[in-house]
Amino acid sequence: MKKVADILIHKGSKITSVTADTTVLEALKIMADQNIGSVMVMDGSRYLGIMTERDYSRKVILKGKSSTATRVSEIMSDNLPRVSPSDSIEFCMQIMSDKNIRYLPVFDNHLLTGIISINDLVRETILTQQETISHLKDYLHSSM
Repeated sequence: MKKVADILIHKGSKITSVTADTTVLEALKIMADQNIGSVMVMDGSRYLGIMTERDYSRKVILKGKSSTATRVSEIMSDNLPRVSPSDSIEFCMQIMSDKNIRYLPVFDNHLLTGIISINDLVRETILTQQETISHLKDYLHSSM
């Protein structure tokens, strides 16, 4: 059974972060430059929350706020469930489905070690299925 650690091995555990005082516009520019949908909000090495594209659309755009005047701390999500590297992909998919969320911060003890997205989970699931198909094909060809 594949684990969160397997995803982090493939994608790396690079964390893009901003401070709580960063403007939403600055955070969006960072996200656009790196082609990512979220940034972690940190105070030094302490995790405060996450700002996602969904936070922006629902808490800034739909409420008529200014991206240049609004701070990340005003719109970030700080109540996401946390997962560990030893949690299974199935467990993470269940959490994301139950909570209708797209990102999960990964913690090893109390240290933030990465972030996984629903896309990461789907990508890893497809990779696992491709490996299974390949093994089955090899088995069938070797028994002929």
